[in-house]
Amino acid sequence: MALIDVSHLSFAYDGGYDYIFRDVSFQIDTDWRLGFTGRNGRGKTTFLRLLMGEYPYEGTISAPAAFEYFPYPAADMDMQTGDILAGICPEVPAWQLRRELGKLAVDEGALYRPFSTLSNGERTKSLLAALFLRENAFLLIDEPTNHLDMRGRALVSQYLSRKKGYILVSHDRAFLDGCVDHILSIDRADIQVCRGNFSAWWENKQRRDQFETEQNDRLKKEIRRLRETAREKADWSDRAERAKIGQGAYDRGYIGHKAARMMGRAKAIQARQERAAEEKSKLLKNIDTAEDLKLAQLPYHSPRLLYLKDVAVDYGQGPVCEPVSFTLERGDRVAVQGPNGAGKSSLLKLICGVDIPHTGVFEPGSRLTVSYVPQDTAGLSGSLTAYAEDHGIDVSLFLAILRKLDFERAQFEKDMAGYSAGQKKKVLIARSLCERAHLYVWDEPMNYIDLISRMQIEELLLKFRPTILFVEHDRAFCERVATKTVRL
Repeated sequence: MALIDVSHLSFAYDGGYDYIFRDVSFQIDTDWRLGFTGRNGRGKTTFLRLLMGEYPYEGTISAPAAFEYFPYPAADMDMQTGDILAGICPEVPAWQLRRELGKLAVDEGALYRPFSTLSNGERTKSLLAALFLRENAFLLIDEPTNHLDMRGRALVSQYLSRKKGYILVSHDRAFLDGCVDHILSIDRADIQVCRGNFSAWWENKQRRDQFETEQNDRLKKEIRRLRETAREKADWSDRAERAKIGQGAYDRGYIGHKAARMMGRAKAIQARQERAAEEKSKLLKNIDTAEDLKLAQLPYHSPRLLYLKDVAVDYGQGPVCEPVSFTLERGDRVAVQGPNGAGKSSLLKLICGVDIPHTGVFEPGSRLTVSYVPQDTAGLSGSLTAYAEDHGIDVSLFLAILRKLDFERAQFEKDMAGYSAGQKKKVLIARSLCERAHLYVWDEPMNYIDLISRMQIEELLLKFRPTILFVEHDRAFCERVATKTVRL
């Protein structure tokens, strides 16, 4: 058994006092398949970069294996894929690389094409295959699912379940359950290692959170009772001291003695109260609360919002998918599914009013107001306040939603360009939730979004039942939220 040992790790950017990690210690086995989870902005990617030795830190990290990071940067995207992969694992014979790619359903012909011509899903699978062929390597896999469709996710999860020795950052519950045997979780106070898949970890976390919450409530009641009792004893003692005036010497001595005893009891109660408060302060540090989100959708005058009959996106070289037909009615939550490159994003843009060339009949409802969340977060920069004002939404409501999605107040003062990918996606979703619309159109809204926030958004959609059309490859999310499915 070989161990990776992290001892007393502390790290803050630019040597500041805002620590991402403080005095963190744990050990992991190099044979484990670890899922890495935590809220957006907590430092998952930063921790992987620390393992790679890219930032200076306090403490020690010792490992018997070399760390390899995914996504692996391709030096020249125009090189043949086979040459790029051979450069990653030069000691591996070509037949072995082809066999590994076959396990991930990557066509052998991809090896003879420029890497730039591969789809994002093909690139992900090709790089994973090559990295797993490197000897004495422990892989750090950072969110591989963001470019994989639902079938691709299932395939890669099955592939990873047969491997060992990696840390996998992912927010897809079904994906994690299919391939990991341990969970590494970043909580508010530290990093914890738990045995089992995501579902087992989540169940244990809920039990632990419930226990701490019940303990916290009990201690709050105890502190309140002790505070009231201490106040009563102190008040009685004060009244007794005042009553000594005008009494005889014997009575003054007796009353003074009794008042002193009562004051002593009050101080003892106060000490117990302080101990209970100190015990309470040790609780709830690792509980991630998820406040309910709200949505105020505009009512639409007609039961039908959209009608599509044999619609297919066609850029002049033939349809990119089979024609699709469906009707979108008030209250529908429609999941648009299909493989990468099937035209899902193009279909959503057409529905949002973009002039996309197509065949068939497309009839949007009259005076239909649509709120759109794009797949891409590139270009987000500047302040949150300016962003809200540019989009004509209420700044206070916008920031309140971001707070509920686990944004720290300190983040409000920062440039959005420095946000993590998950935080940027939350900005787009919060903006959409502030917009009064008849229809919400979201393109892969859960990409990079942490698991707790996904569950918040699920509960929002189930509670307020807005009319929404979305593309999403998170199977658990689709199964909970969608009332209809359109397949391309």
